[in-house]
Amino acid sequence: MSKAVILITGISAAGKSTVAQLLAESIPDSVHVRGDLFRKMVVRGGAEMSAEPSPEAIEQLRLRYRLAATTADEYFRAGFTVVLQDVMLGEYLTEVVGLIRSRPLLVVVLAPKPDAVQAREDGRAKSAYGDYGVADMDAELRTNTPKVGLWLDTSAQSPAETVREILDRAWTEAVQP
Repeated sequence: MSKAVILITGISAAGKSTVAQLLAESIPDSVHVRGDLFRKMVVRGGAEMSAEPSPEAIEQLRLRYRLAATTADEYFRAGFTVVLQDVMLGEYLTEVVGLIRSRPLLVVVLAPKPDAVQAREDGRAKSAYGDYGVADMDAELRTNTPKVGLWLDTSAQSPAETVREILDRAWTEAVQP
């Protein structure tokens, strides 16, 4: 397996963090970049995304994506396979793909059914959904997100099964130009 940047996206509670960590652990010389950490670094003045985001929230989201893409490129340049994971939906997925300069770039979209996501969300200590529900976010994913990369319905899969499927299919079905 050659080194790559593997971008994993999907809606909140789709399993991105768990799958990305397991995937990185299964690949020699790998890094797991958690895009949401860049949001968490803001101590004061953070503008949260919502169903009706403010211009500041959108600009901070784009900053987060730029920082994540740059970080992925730098780790890749240093010889690592990078697993970059964050919620990137709609036009933002295309934007982030364009920000990442390293190739090969593999895009994997985790797309479990909304009822599976709701069950996962109900079992978590944290709540990822404020004024934007699972059905709303799922609609954004399925309606407005470009069909790039490898889309996986992980509703009935364990995280380990999802990692195996990514390893089996991503290098042929997820590669971006």
